[in-house]
Amino acid sequence: MGKALRKETRVEKWEQAISNLSKYATCAPGPVSYVNEKEVETTLTIFGSFEFSLEAMPENSRRFFMVLAAISWDEPVPEACLESMWSALMQDSLFPLVVSKLVEGSLIIKLEDQSMYHMHDMVSLYLENKTDDAVHTLLFNSFPEFAALVAPWFIIFGKESVKEAAEKKMRSFFSLLEFTAIEILLGSTTQALMACKSISEFEANRLAFSKILSPRIAELISVGSPSLIVAVTKSITAIFFQGDYADLAQSLETAGSVDKLIHVLRDCEDTSTLANVSTVLAKISEHVDTITADEILSTIPMERIAKLLSPENEEWHEIVFTTLASLIKVGKLKAVETMIESGIDKKLLVLLGSGSEISQHHAIIMLKTFCELGAPLQGCMGPGVLIHLPWHARLSLERFVLFDQNVPQAPKPQQSFEMILHKILQRDNKENIEAIQGLLPLAERANDSRVQDLLLGSSLSDRLALLLQRRDIESNQVRSHTAFLVMKLTCTGGEPYVRRFLETNIVHELIDMIQSNINDLQDSAYYALHQIIFAKGGSLVLQRFLQVGTIEKLVNFLDRTSMKTKELTTQLLVDIAMVATKPCIERMLSSQIIEKLVALEKAGGSFSGAVSRYIQGLNLSENIQTAERAVMKQQILRKVRSAVRGHDLEATLVASVEACVSEKGAASRSRRKR
Repeated sequence: MGKALRKETRVEKWEQAISNLSKYATCAPGPVSYVNEKEVETTLTIFGSFEFSLEAMPENSRRFFMVLAAISWDEPVPEACLESMWSALMQDSLFPLVVSKLVEGSLIIKLEDQSMYHMHDMVSLYLENKTDDAVHTLLFNSFPEFAALVAPWFIIFGKESVKEAAEKKMRSFFSLLEFTAIEILLGSTTQALMACKSISEFEANRLAFSKILSPRIAELISVGSPSLIVAVTKSITAIFFQGDYADLAQSLETAGSVDKLIHVLRDCEDTSTLANVSTVLAKISEHVDTITADEILSTIPMERIAKLLSPENEEWHEIVFTTLASLIKVGKLKAVETMIESGIDKKLLVLLGSGSEISQHHAIIMLKTFCELGAPLQGCMGPGVLIHLPWHARLSLERFVLFDQNVPQAPKPQQSFEMILHKILQRDNKENIEAIQGLLPLAERANDSRVQDLLLGSSLSDRLALLLQRRDIESNQVRSHTAFLVMKLTCTGGEPYVRRFLETNIVHELIDMIQSNINDLQDSAYYALHQIIFAKGGSLVLQRFLQVGTIEKLVNFLDRTSMKTKELTTQLLVDIAMVATKPCIERMLSSQIIEKLVALEKAGGSFSGAVSRYIQGLNLSENIQTAERAVMKQQILRKVRSAVRGHDLEATLVASVEACVSEKGAASRSRRKR
């Protein structure tokens, strides 16, 4: 009406409009609960306006608006949810045209710069008594295929009563084995999960879907068509986490469904089937007997898997690396040798030279695993090859190629070592530095069992902790050298040393050094912490960080006045994100890391791109499921939009983060040159 009367000056037109509104207001039904609390006349006028708006609408828009009563509008709802509901109504007109009519009529609100919709409380209240009609229209009076399309969305975004009806409908599809509807249902379930707004929401709904799906998977694979089986495996990779596969493997073995999966894999031609069925079989192989595991290993077509590791196939890299990791966990050296015979090692080297940053990271980890299991890689990865790789790949792999671990090297005599320890105890800074330098040759062989017994069997860690605790200016050089020694011990020795450094509080002394005002101290502390986090045993550090509140402490460092402290802390938090678990990322987000990074980006300079670097770090973590990562990145994007709204940087920052969050942005980003 407002649109029709715009620029209208004739009195009679306005009088007619008021008359029309009054006519609808007098007969408009208002929700009883609301009418009892408010003035009836005012209430009826408001709801009468809604009636008038609906009356003036096309039939398809009006029908669509009525089924929106099924949604709980406590929070914004993604556009994909509304579009699935529109599809279930089987209308001929285009969804964007219909939804725009509702927005024009102020019946729903489109959030700026987001594919999300919200509804005013009064409009939602108007729909309160129309919920049952909406449920019957979409779930029970529509074709099964359309009900299957909307049911998963209702589990997440529906009102409580609607969620119950949707779950009941989903279970009925499985009970009646309506295969076409089930296939649609599984695809819609994955899409709905990816639209969750937070990790907690994702986890709660993932568990809800898992409870519905898990008891039926074995049967569906046993009796379903190849296309249904592929749909089941896709949903498994999205809904199931590591701990779910043990029960899944048992149920599949009992039903004889493992053989059916193997048969589908042997006959498949398309890439999606190859990737999804392979990863499910690989995960299952961790929980079955040796005979079945060997059959799975021999079935997975490694030559075709190797082709998926080409730089241009990055969309499949993560699922392929997951598959390879599970097969190596079960098959050990035998699995690695099969992979090498299929040329996977050469594909990994190609990725090191021309793959994206994420793919390079995964390739380094995979090649290191090959080497640690004793795989014969000398033919494809000698010193001549290493010099052509990116520097970070060379540093990670050169010790496997250049260092012959079979050559025994005798440690320093015990008496000499005791003399070094004695020097460390002295207050003379020069003697302290000489002692640390004397320990460096031992640090280079810290993983040798005899050297390890010597170093960890002494009070060395306690004495290094005391050196780091000194606060006088004269001791700054000693503290810097101590941090360097800690870094060398961590690089070579790994977990045993990391564990000891945690016990003696060395890690937290290094964190305190980051906020000192001496550049050299800050740099040495950061590099030591960087190596500790990425060392074997780095997971122990993250656990301790979560226990004692270190994550929150580091995030708060971003508020310090020192530019150096903020720069190094930003990089350290990115490092942590690269190896983080879900609780670690959740703790960071709840500590407002994104809001603080946005504040730094507003300042510009070296902080430009801080949020994108953090997301890139998150992309590299192997401890977070793909589905979890997708939800986290959407949560980060929403936080960025909120934090930068109204600032001059808004358009460029949101655009850069959107590109980083999207698969396309991740795939094309940061390709390194040889």
